[in-house]
Amino acid sequence: MEDSIRKLLSKVADGRTTIDDALEDLKELPFQDLTHTKVDHHRKLRKGMEEVLFGQGKTLAQMTETIRSMRKKETDVLVTRIDREVGLKLKRRFPEGEYAEKGRCFVIKKDHSIRGKGMVLVVSAGTSDMPVAEEAYITSVFFGNETDRLYDVGVAGIHRLFQNVSLLRKARVIIVAAGMEGALPSIVAGVVAAPVIAVPTSVGYGASFGGLSALLTMLNSCSTVATFNIDNGFGAAYFATLINRL
Repeated sequence: MEDSIRKLLSKVADGRTTIDDALEDLKELPFQDLTHTKVDHHRKLRKGMEEVLFGQGKTLAQMTETIRSMRKKETDVLVTRIDREVGLKLKRRFPEGEYAEKGRCFVIKKDHSIRGKGMVLVVSAGTSDMPVAEEAYITSVFFGNETDRLYDVGVAGIHRLFQNVSLLRKARVIIVAAGMEGALPSIVAGVVAAPVIAVPTSVGYGASFGGLSALLTMLNSCSTVATFNIDNGFGAAYFATLINRL
């Protein structure tokens, strides 16, 4: 969006467009009202990161119109929490985009520049935690972080984690997704200097209460971790991006 405004102002300065035409383009700032959605075109200029669409609960028509509005402004697009059927339909409508099935995200990204100061590492305790971890990974990459993965290194075989300590210590920020008892983030935080962001997942047997058990473990960690809500891989990656840009 910032690039679009710069181009528009340059056109006015060079006489390639009129003030009235420029005002017509700027009418949609700071947001465009599509009736069902008010698209925040100004967000990247204001906050440094694009608005992201939470796809769950939205119709295909609503998402399509919103994405077209964003692409018209040359804004990169990330849609989270969409199933395979919807993701493939969006892919047909926007061939330049990609649907990531494991992370349930649809992405259109033209700007591949790295803006973070270090590497964000996404860790999962088990394979069952991968959907949440992948949401975090895709979001982190989308926001311009160098990002790596370390999956299936949970406490049931803790040697798998310790064999990767060198990778853990390379990271500037670490996101750890874990279900069951949710102990992994506390262990990771105990062996690294980087900030650790814990994400409880809704994975586990009956007494895990849909991730509540893991959430309470993480909130009570004595290793000091920042804890996000259950299954919120997106929120963890957004916050990791803020840290990585400091």
